[in-house]
Amino acid sequence: MITTIFFDIGGVLLTDGWDQGSRRAAAEHFKLDWEEFNERHEKVAEDIELNRLSLEKYLDYAVFHRPRAFSREEFRGFVFAQSQPNPNSLAIAEELAKPRRYFMATINNEILELNVYRLADFGLRRYFSAFFSSCFLGLRKPGEAIYQAVLRIVQRRPEECLFIDDREVNLEVPGKLGMRTIHFQDATALRAALREFGLI
Repeated sequence: MITTIFFDIGGVLLTDGWDQGSRRAAAEHFKLDWEEFNERHEKVAEDIELNRLSLEKYLDYAVFHRPRAFSREEFRGFVFAQSQPNPNSLAIAEELAKPRRYFMATINNEILELNVYRLADFGLRRYFSAFFSSCFLGLRKPGEAIYQAVLRIVQRRPEECLFIDDREVNLEVPGKLGMRTIHFQDATALRAALREFGLI
C-alpha cells in the first residue's frame, strides 16, 4: 500500500527554475554570449545545486565577471520571473493532500535562494510536509544517495513510496530501489496514472 508520495517541483508543479531554456532566454534578453554563459554555468552547476556556491557568487562567476549594461538586480529579477505555476498539477497535489491520507514531500534539485522563494511564493507548504532539496541535503538526483537518505529520514519502505518526476533518468534509481514511479508528462496523464494506483 502506498503511504508516501514524492513530487518533483520543476517541470511538474512549477516550471523549471533555471534550466537551459530559461538560461537561453536570459542570454537572448540580456544579449549574452550563449556559449560563454553556458560553459560558465555548467562548470558550477553542481556547486549551486548542492549549495556550495551562493546565487550571488554564481552571478559573479557566470554573468558579472565583466562589466554589463544591465544591473545585478535586473538579472536576478529575470531569474526569479522564470518560475511559474502549473495550476493543474498543483490542483492534483492539493487533492492528494487534503484528506491527509498520505505523507507528501518533494525531491528536487535546485539553487537554495530560488528553492526557498518557490516554496514560499507558490504556497507549496500547504501541500507538502517536507522538502528534500539538493541544496538542503547536499545530494542531488539522479544519484542513489539522495533517495536512500530520503527513505531513511521518512522511515518508509521503498514499496510504500511513489515518486513523480518529469525526467525518466530521475526515476531509474527509485524504480530499482522498489519505489513506484510515474513519469510526468502532463496533469491529465498524471491523474490517470494516480487513478490506476487507486490514489485518487
